[in-house]
Amino acid sequence: MTDELVMRSDAKKNRERILEVAVGELTRDPAVALSAIAKKAGVGQGTFYRHFPTREKLVFEVYQFEMQQVALLAEHLLATKPPKAALREWMDGLAEYALTKAGLATAIQQAASLYEFPGKSGYAPVQAAVEALLRANEKAGTIRSGITNDDFFLAIAGIWQMDSRSDWRPRLARLMTLVMDGLCAGSPESLKQSG
Repeated sequence: MTDELVMRSDAKKNRERILEVAVGELTRDPAVALSAIAKKAGVGQGTFYRHFPTREKLVFEVYQFEMQQVALLAEHLLATKPPKAALREWMDGLAEYALTKAGLATAIQQAASLYEFPGKSGYAPVQAAVEALLRANEKAGTIRSGITNDDFFLAIAGIWQMDSRSDWRPRLARLMTLVMDGLCAGSPESLKQSG
């Protein structure tokens, strides 16, 4: 392996380590000092700023990384579970993510006010994941037909109204059951069961 490839490999590892640390630190404290993230990631200030010249750039990269993880969960679930179980488990995972990453959401909102933050494009992997989950369930007859991404996101919007500092898990489970019941009402599967 050439020195250049070793350097590129090290740079990639440094970048990934910084992102992993940043997710945790920004979730815990949206105002965390960048120097604290660099120190915890085990990289120097120069290395850190070479990868992320501004706080906003770091937050945007973290946002994209996290959205990709949420989308990959949908792919994994669709490959390993029946569509209805995959959808429900993914909904629970998305809701858990939303409530446990409240600090990260605050950091993203702060960065978006200072940086041209392409929120829609960054969110595209999650939209594609929802589309895949909905279409797989529609094809399996487990949800009513014609449900769109917009319908889905409006139905689960209550997630973002919950107080992440409260005992939210029981309430969240009820909300996700209510949404899932609504998605399934009128589906071919539910009509067979009631008929």
